[in-house]
Amino acid sequence: MRLAGPLRIVALIVTVGLTWIVVSILLGGPGSGFPRIQQLFSSPENSATAEPRARKYKCGLPQPCPEEHLAFRVVSGAANVIGPKICLEDKMLMSSVKDNVGRGLNIALVNGVSGELIEARAFDMWAGDVNDLLKFIRPLHEGTLVFVASYDDPATKMNEETRKLFSDLGSKNVKDLAFRDSWVFVGAKGVQNKSPFEQHVKNSKHTNKYEGWPEALEMEGCIPRRTTAS
Repeated sequence: MRLAGPLRIVALIVTVGLTWIVVSILLGGPGSGFPRIQQLFSSPENSATAEPRARKYKCGLPQPCPEEHLAFRVVSGAANVIGPKICLEDKMLMSSVKDNVGRGLNIALVNGVSGELIEARAFDMWAGDVNDLLKFIRPLHEGTLVFVASYDDPATKMNEETRKLFSDLGSKNVKDLAFRDSWVFVGAKGVQNKSPFEQHVKNSKHTNKYEGWPEALEMEGCIPRRTTAS
């Protein structure tokens, strides 16, 4: 009975000592904060060995554009379900979220010097009036940049004048554009040569990703600012 008191004291000391050791292990030692507890709850993705995420630049480009260039990304519509997108200098000019896209040709006109949006409109090339499109692109001023993304059908209502106007803007594929083709294009009023920014996929059994429609197209790049605009 006389040993009960000392034994209790020894047990208490041992318990406190073991508790201190366990806490020291978990906390990583004095002055080290909570690294070991953090390691227990951290996921492999957040560990030091995880690969760093690739940096994205304007409009999601993998590299920055040189000075006096405008970063852009143009995406055509997917079938008749997912609408097109036109991004310039990290600003979304046209998209389904902005609710300013539609079946046919989606066109954004941009001041080639300042990079500011002039106007963006969609033109129904299946059931619409081609004269609306002609009135839109006939009076373009020198130096105006023209961004185009197709959605569903870009060509049924096209006539020879329409094709010539786009050809004058630098398109080399507009002459062959047909029913439900996919097309993305960036041109400018007053260009001397054909634009390097154009993609075209024919609607055929060899290219169709969706039933009755070819795959969607995505084009990105850096376009030089125009030196003058009138």
